[in-house]
Amino acid sequence: MGDYAPPDFTPATGEDHTFTSKLPPATVPELTIPQYVFQGVESYLERVAIVDTSDGREYTYRQLKRLVENSAAGMVQHGLKKGDVVLVILPNMAEYFIVVLGAMAAGGVFSGVNPASPSVEIEKQVRDSEAKMVITNLAGYEKVCHLKLPIVVIGENPPPEAIPLSSLFEADGQAALPFSTSPDDLCALPYSSGTTGVSKGVMLTHRNILSILSQTLADYERIPPEIRETLPQYCALGLMPFFHIYGITGIGCSTMRLKGKVVVMERYELRKMLEALIKYEVQFAPLVPPIILSLVKNPLVDEYDLSKLKLNAVMTAAAPLAPELQRAFEAKFPGVEMRQAYGLTEYSCVTLSHCAPGHARGNAKKGSVGFIIPNTEMKFIDPDTGKSLPANTPGEICVRGGAVMKGYYKNPDATKSTVDDEGWLHTGDVGYIDDDGDIFIVDRVKELIKYKGFQVPPAELEAILISHPLIEDVAVIPFPDEAAGEIPVACIVRKQGSDLSQEEIFDFVSSKVAAYKKIRRIEFVSEIPKSPAGKTMRRLLRDSLLKHKTLSKSS
Repeated sequence: MGDYAPPDFTPATGEDHTFTSKLPPATVPELTIPQYVFQGVESYLERVAIVDTSDGREYTYRQLKRLVENSAAGMVQHGLKKGDVVLVILPNMAEYFIVVLGAMAAGGVFSGVNPASPSVEIEKQVRDSEAKMVITNLAGYEKVCHLKLPIVVIGENPPPEAIPLSSLFEADGQAALPFSTSPDDLCALPYSSGTTGVSKGVMLTHRNILSILSQTLADYERIPPEIRETLPQYCALGLMPFFHIYGITGIGCSTMRLKGKVVVMERYELRKMLEALIKYEVQFAPLVPPIILSLVKNPLVDEYDLSKLKLNAVMTAAAPLAPELQRAFEAKFPGVEMRQAYGLTEYSCVTLSHCAPGHARGNAKKGSVGFIIPNTEMKFIDPDTGKSLPANTPGEICVRGGAVMKGYYKNPDATKSTVDDEGWLHTGDVGYIDDDGDIFIVDRVKELIKYKGFQVPPAELEAILISHPLIEDVAVIPFPDEAAGEIPVACIVRKQGSDLSQEEIFDFVSSKVAAYKKIRRIEFVSEIPKSPAGKTMRRLLRDSLLKHKTLSKSS
């Protein structure tokens, strides 16, 4: 990957090879997420914490803290108890962080949902998570109004049977809550397909997430408070989906811990994004490769005076970034550092990262996804023997530290297959560490498809397709795509005598999944290759398509 070709595989020896961070250890405070975010806020109360680019509305830290406290009290008044799951079905908006921090402050557990999900997927998450409250907007309300749950609606003229957001915002946040919350309580239940392709609730505690935040912000934490107050305000772009764990932790919580400003965008539009970057003097922008591709190739970018940008760094982590694209970006945006990172929901967000510009450690090489963050151990194991491997040898990445999830909700078998008895989280990704401590991803053991940064589980699509009465067998595989990173391709064996068309299949799948999960291409094949054990050999199909480099049709 990148400027480095992966070394040849070397068989494991009996020697243990465990790698740790070369950076100083980080201190993890005994706090909850809201306490951590608002610690020391008294010196920054009049700073703008969040600005929503849709209409320019802003919340200062004074307003943010008050509304989080009020929201917590309001949720308790409407029946929320400690440990209850609050399902949030919202697009990116300024109020998103307020209700999430409010839920956590009330002892609740935040579980985000893609607002584009069809009602059947939302209901599945409601049932699996045993949610006790829903927070959504008017569009989302139509998908959940039949559920017998308290539903908070954000927006003008909410339905009379719903709880208006004002009911939370106007509650008495100074009233004592009937229970206390500790760092070891659950605070988030994001859903991830993990390494098995079936969506599962990932149980994260306050301590899990604080471990990641403390590790990635370790340099900042060492700056004396009186010096911090003199520094320019940090500003980050909030475009990545907030229902992802990175949106809440990597963008929201980390920026607010720095007492910075989050510039919120509901959806991606290139022109609006460029205008926001310039207007709000954004310094850090987490983006996905398709957006970086537009910044490089779309002529609209040339309409803007790029010298007005205050951008220091761009980070991409949700999908692979082609080395050619990175070089083109750096040529067009000199002085803007391009970073690739690596993380998992099961490790509370970021697992590998980069330093701030000018850090003594220096950044990782091009093509690397970063280096090990403080308080984290990593090893690379032989997938056949389970033995750890030395540097410069590809193996399955395993990680251990305080950010490893508590487990999958109500799924001990999946937990056991992902986190071993020694606490190692098996990622399903294959990579290696070089002699400088930089890490490179070279393959994936797990078969998730990364479409524009979204996880698309092949097993889910295969289950839908095989339910069609005219489909005999199916395999869904990833295929490289310049704009999307990867696209899902369905290789289908039709039942004998069937003239089932591609259009019929596209329509069949599209009615049952969110837009990002749709099948993008279809290949009719005579058979699906299987191993002696009956496992679908997706790699053979993918290699065959790559060899011919032609696909029959796109949806």
